[in-house]
Amino acid sequence: MSNKDLSTTDTLNRYLFDDMHARGELVQLSKSYQSIIKNHNYPLGIRLLLGELLAATCLLTATLKFDGEITVQLQGDGPVGYMAVNGDNAQKMRGIAKLKNPQTPPDNNTTSLHDLLGKGTMVITIRPSQGEAYQGIVALEHETLADCLAHYFATSEQIPTKIWLFSDDDKQQVAGSLLQLLPDGDGSHENLAKQQSDFEHLAQLTNTIKADEIFNLEAQALLYRLYHQEQVSIFEPQTVSYQCGCSNSKCLAAIAQVEPSEIEQILAEQGKISMTCDYCLTTYDFFAEQLKSFTSKDSH
Repeated sequence: MSNKDLSTTDTLNRYLFDDMHARGELVQLSKSYQSIIKNHNYPLGIRLLLGELLAATCLLTATLKFDGEITVQLQGDGPVGYMAVNGDNAQKMRGIAKLKNPQTPPDNNTTSLHDLLGKGTMVITIRPSQGEAYQGIVALEHETLADCLAHYFATSEQIPTKIWLFSDDDKQQVAGSLLQLLPDGDGSHENLAKQQSDFEHLAQLTNTIKADEIFNLEAQALLYRLYHQEQVSIFEPQTVSYQCGCSNSKCLAAIAQVEPSEIEQILAEQGKISMTCDYCLTTYDFFAEQLKSFTSKDSH
């Protein structure tokens, strides 16, 4: 392992187990998570689950072999109607949760996946920069988000995968780890059995991660503690950042789709057109002077 100083703040580390046909990832987040929940008065359970979903989406984004983005969306018939995190291969992330009834949010004792989402599904949408988008859908049949994701990999990708997710409300930190088998060799029974045995050995080691270790130790120290008897190659760490993506020009592009007469009517009634971003709650105000080019379409 290299002696690089790896910060625990908003960093994704990827690594290979040289002798074992397996790969791993470790993500540790604070600022990006805090930016996602800031300004939103989410109840405790939603903050924790959204944090887990953020860590999970970072791990999934790092499994992409191409430029593009991924959206992991949870939806169900529970108090949370919709929760989603969107990220790209540059680890720029944003996320949101929507309550079915904002007037009666779940209390702080409602923290389990099923209490929050009820009967639900997880939809994973992958959009490469080049080529077709594709989607995988799995039912939220397991107790935890980590187990639901492992089930997704087992059914959709047929790749043995284990995921560990951690969310700490006091520290406002989230973290996660992913372990994945890399099928290799001649496909013989002996080879497959050896790979499976190696994978289970690494999973047992990874299973010993404690929350206080993943939140307080730098990645290099934590990986050494877990795998010091293995041969591990660590890739260059990637910085994870929050990026909402809203902008003045995107709002204007949306207004451009509205009929000029409707724009004029709103301006007459309210004196301006206001648009608020669902993700970061920034409000953009546009006045008649700025919207002249849209309202004058009728006169052409």
